[in-house]
Amino acid sequence: MTVDRRPPAIALMGPTASGKSALALEWAQRLDGEIVSVDSALVYRGLDIGAAKPTAEERAAVPHHVIDLRDPWQTYSAAEFASDARAAIDGILARGRLPILAGGTGLYFRALLKGLSPMPEADPAMRAVIEVEARERGWPALHAELARVDPAAAARIHATDAQRIQRALEVFRRSGRPISQWQRESPPGPRLPCRVLELVIAPGDRAVLHARIAARLDAMLAAGFLDEVRQLRALPELRAHPAPLELPAIRAVGYRQAWEHFDGATSAAEFRDRAVYATRQLAKRQLTWLRGELGARWFDPAADRARLYDALALFLGQPRHG
Repeated sequence: MTVDRRPPAIALMGPTASGKSALALEWAQRLDGEIVSVDSALVYRGLDIGAAKPTAEERAAVPHHVIDLRDPWQTYSAAEFASDARAAIDGILARGRLPILAGGTGLYFRALLKGLSPMPEADPAMRAVIEVEARERGWPALHAELARVDPAAAARIHATDAQRIQRALEVFRRSGRPISQWQRESPPGPRLPCRVLELVIAPGDRAVLHARIAARLDAMLAAGFLDEVRQLRALPELRAHPAPLELPAIRAVGYRQAWEHFDGATSAAEFRDRAVYATRQLAKRQLTWLRGELGARWFDPAADRARLYDALALFLGQPRHG
């Protein structure tokens, strides 16, 4: 049997508010590691409180990578993430440290660990046409169109996820083939320079996760989340943008609901309820994706802590939890 002599890396996956970020920080400090964020909101500058971005103190204690790479009016693709994360991993390994990949963005994990499908490149002209259609008809109508031409993709993409609806329609209109078909034919990605232990951190009781989601949102509100959104709304680039709610950063869970609240769509209480509900829906989609990751091992961060540490020790060749 061939022995895999590549250095180790840890992937801590899980739904939002499951506790994976705190665990990543703990392990990085204990194991001389550095953290690679696998989170589509953390790449944006200015999304700090509402995205649960590591604090300045946490980033001083442990190096974090793939954070604050774009302004909130810019876009960032899974392919760009895979390239940036790979570069970060290479640097961590060169320093003789342990890469810890932590986050909940499934597409980013897939792009890094398994590769992305070769499909038509972005077409700015076609994207502009789709954006005009969206302003005239609404994204739910375009999602309905996607459901007719690519039911598999529409089932995975939320009716308000403008970026993914746009990309799926763009691919279909350019190639005549559904994006789901392109994705099924995805070749394996380039082999990482490390062997990866894939762990899913998720409470076994959904009610526990829901309680954590509500408590975290309340903590964010107490820390000034709404003031953070006011500051974003005051940025000249976002004030001038014709459709800020179509930007990936502003569509991030919590930010979208706060933005709509400041637009007068909801009361403060309604905003909180909608933000909690949207975060629960995000967690549900993340869990659905994670169930398809057959190579990952699942652990309840509270009930399975000893087993979790045993799995880590076995992978790293260390004494097991005592």
